This record gives sequence, structure tokens and C-alpha cells, in this order.
Amino acid sequence: MTNPDVIIAGGGIGGLTMALTLHQIGVSCRVIEAAPVMQPLGVGINIQPNAVRELFDLGITATDLDTVGVPPREWALVGLNGKEVYAEPRGTEAGYKWPQYAAHRGEFHMLLYRKVVERLGADAVILGARVTGYRTTENGVIAELCDADGTTRDLRAKLLIGADGIHSAIRAQMHPDQPPIHWGGAVMWRGTIRAKPMRTNSSFIGLGTHEHRMVIYPISAPAADGTALINWIAEVTRDNAGGWQEQGWFRPVDVDSFAHHFDQFRYDWLDVPAMLARTDNAYENPMIDRDPIPTWVDGPVGLMGDAAHAMYPTGSNGASQAIVDARVIGAQMLAHGVTPAALAAYDAQLCAPVSALILRNRGAGPFGLLNLLDDRCGGVFDNIDDVIPAAERAAFMADYKAAAGFAIDRLNAAPPTIAPTPALHVPAH
Repeated sequence: MTNPDVIIAGGGIGGLTMALTLHQIGVSCRVIEAAPVMQPLGVGINIQPNAVRELFDLGITATDLDTVGVPPREWALVGLNGKEVYAEPRGTEAGYKWPQYAAHRGEFHMLLYRKVVERLGADAVILGARVTGYRTTENGVIAELCDADGTTRDLRAKLLIGADGIHSAIRAQMHPDQPPIHWGGAVMWRGTIRAKPMRTNSSFIGLGTHEHRMVIYPISAPAADGTALINWIAEVTRDNAGGWQEQGWFRPVDVDSFAHHFDQFRYDWLDVPAMLARTDNAYENPMIDRDPIPTWVDGPVGLMGDAAHAMYPTGSNGASQAIVDARVIGAQMLAHGVTPAALAAYDAQLCAPVSALILRNRGAGPFGLLNLLDDRCGGVFDNIDDVIPAAERAAFMADYKAAAGFAIDRLNAAPPTIAPTPALHVPAH
């Protein structure tokens, strides 16, 4: 195997976006992925306008994204009595130059994989192998690989990018004293049903409180019969003193095992128990993240995506930030070459603000508005303006968007992360 310029450990959303970015700027790479076969896993995710912009700049079109998701028109929070707390348009309807997308995570992942194979060739992704560690050298890095049968081998490159997720072996080597995975007590159940979308034909709805809530949104456009594939997330918070005791992180469960938590979520426009009863498959996993670390870089080795900044999904920006990470790394390579200096510049640009976002999401992120409502009136009200004035609600949401990197005026005015026609070959420096 010819040594690539860059080795990417992990073929998830972040790793594949990194591969497409490197191909765009003329840098060779190999993706090392532990799964023996790529398959569409997971349910719904949201891709924010700042990340959709980067996908468009990679030549992934709205037509492509329409095959795996749908642009949300509205983002709405609803109190425990079913009344609206806050609503706003999203994507282009809000004035962004780029849409937001609610997508089927697995289908979006497979879209990226197909693009990598089309542009880089089938041998660009090595399946059934994982990067278990690394050794730095004077000229770069040696990635230590382990195949599914236990065979070990080395692969050399100028840089190694750890996109190997929340259980990252590269992060564990870089920060051997890091605390274990953090679980704050929230348990999530996820699933999909076919149903008619609520409110608009594409609304993202948050209902309840930080400790007891539902999130519901379509991940496909309505079909001829008016129904769409609807993604739902049900969540409760319980005592976390003993840590996560269940087996696995994303396991199938019976709806009956948790549906009783949401018996009171019945309104004239939504009957949550009836919705859950129609679900074919449900999956349980804890809401987990990792404590921030002081740096994502060790010389020629850098972390990105969940390996760098696994965060609670309360702000719908985990996948979006992984996409942005890849683009910033590519831009810094254009500025500094395929060198540790490029990774250091990426680290200096993103590590501190994204680490702050990790902690902010632990405080419920944009759903913190529902916590505020719960504190002031128990989630039940006649007139929301009497509880949280409109200006306070708008300021709360604007503050979160700014922290997450998709404040509308700033994003619309920002130059491209990577110019549409970047240099085809990056100097080695």
C-alpha cells in the first residue's frame, strides 16, 4: 500500500467529509474504518446551515441532500400544556443563504461514502480495520492498525486525523488521564414512524422540559398520501450516581418499557402515547459526552468530530461541527501545508470555543428555554409573554446560535472556509 499524505481513523460523517475535503485540495488520504461493511445506521440528525454551506462547497448538492432528508421550515418549543413557547423559521426561510437539513443519519452517511468512493476510488476506504495507536516520527506519524482477524500492521503518513468517535483510541493515547465518558443521567429512546407532519410540513418540535421531553421532526418530504418519515426522541433524566448500568450504548428495546413516562403528553394536535405505540423499532442510549480537553493535537496527530468534542445532542450540532472541523483542517492545510502547523492552527481556531459549547449543551442548550419556563410556571401557562417576554426568548436563542457558530448575519457574511477553486496541490513545506 502506498503511503498517503494523511491517514483518517474512522469512516463516519466527520472522517468521510475530511476525505472529500482532502481530495478537493489535492491531498492524498486513506480512511481506516472498523466496520467490515458500510451500512445505514442510526435515525435522525440535523445538519445546520453552517455545515450545509460546507457540503455545497464540496459539490454535494441540494438534490443530493433531498434524497436523504428534508429542509426544516420551523423550529418550535412547546410547554407541558401543549402551547407554543417559541417558534422561528429555519434555513432559507429564516434568511440564511443555505438551508438546514433534517436527515436520516444512516442514509446521509451512505451518501458521503458513495461520494468518497466515486471521487477517491474504492481503495480510499479500508474496511474491517481500526487504528489502535500511533507513533510520531521526525517526518510524520506511524498509525498502528489492527485488522478484524487480529493481524497488526503499520501505515505511515505525514499526518493522522483521529475521527474515531467518542471511544477514540487516538484520544485515549493523546490524553491517557482523561476522565471516563460523562453521563449526566439522561436516557434517550429513538425511533421513527410514518405519519403526517405536525404544524408545518417540516417542523422541528421540542416538548416538555430538560428532564422530561420529546423531540419530533420529519426526515423526509411528505409522500403522495401526505405522510413523511417522522423521527422522534423521548428523554427522561434519572439518578446517575451508579453510572450507566445497561448493556450497550444503542440497543433495541420494547416501547412498552418506557412509554408510560409520556402518558400525559396528549394534546389536540399530538398524542404521544399513540405515536409511540405505532413505532416498529425503538433504540435506547444514554445522553453522553466527554469532558473538554486542553488540546486536540499532538504534533502530526489531530482529533476531530466526536473524538475531539463529543457533546450532548441538545443543540443538533454534533454532525455539523464534525463537518466544519474537516473544512477548517483543509483550509489550514492550504495555509500551512500538510504539516503539524496546520493542525496547530486548527486547534487554536476551534478547540476553545467548541469546548465551551460542550459545557453549554450540558445546560440543555437551546432547550434551556423550556427549563426556564419550568422554573417560572411549571411548564403550564395561559400567555407565554407573561412568563418569558418575547424579547427575552429571542435573546436566549440568538445567544445560543452565536455560540454554536450559525448566527445568521455572521454566517451569511463570512467568506468560504475553502475557496471554490482551491490549489490542486498543497506544498509539503
